[in-house]
Amino acid sequence: MTSKPRVVFDTNALVSRLLLPNSVPACAVHKAIGEADILMSDATLSELAEVLSREKFDVYVSVEDRQTFIRLLGRIVEMIPEGHIVHTCRDPRDDKFLEVAVNGEADVIVTGDEDLLALHPFRGIEIVTPNIYVEGKPDA
Repeated sequence: MTSKPRVVFDTNALVSRLLLPNSVPACAVHKAIGEADILMSDATLSELAEVLSREKFDVYVSVEDRQTFIRLLGRIVEMIPEGHIVHTCRDPRDDKFLEVAVNGEADVIVTGDEDLLALHPFRGIEIVTPNIYVEGKPDA
């Protein structure tokens, strides 16, 4: 029996999943739910909750639906405890995704963030766009 792939999503991909349920990032999240273990940390889940609490999203989705999304996501992800600290990304705010990936022994990080994509591969971890993840293409 082979183990499931271990995947880290950045915050923007998860926000896109909620706001644009037919988007490529949403398809990537759906694929991972069916085929992989999704990894998060307290820091990445907190960032997602903070971003989704912003008033600018009120016109797109209710506060209640955003809170439900966070709760449901918290039930299906594997929470990765702090471990190795990473200070690598040119945007230090993105280091938390690298930390989850390293500490959770992830296979892939799914992101549209150029600061993260520029690090591909990172310590043997693929860093790909949602489109590449959905299509299953190796990164060129």
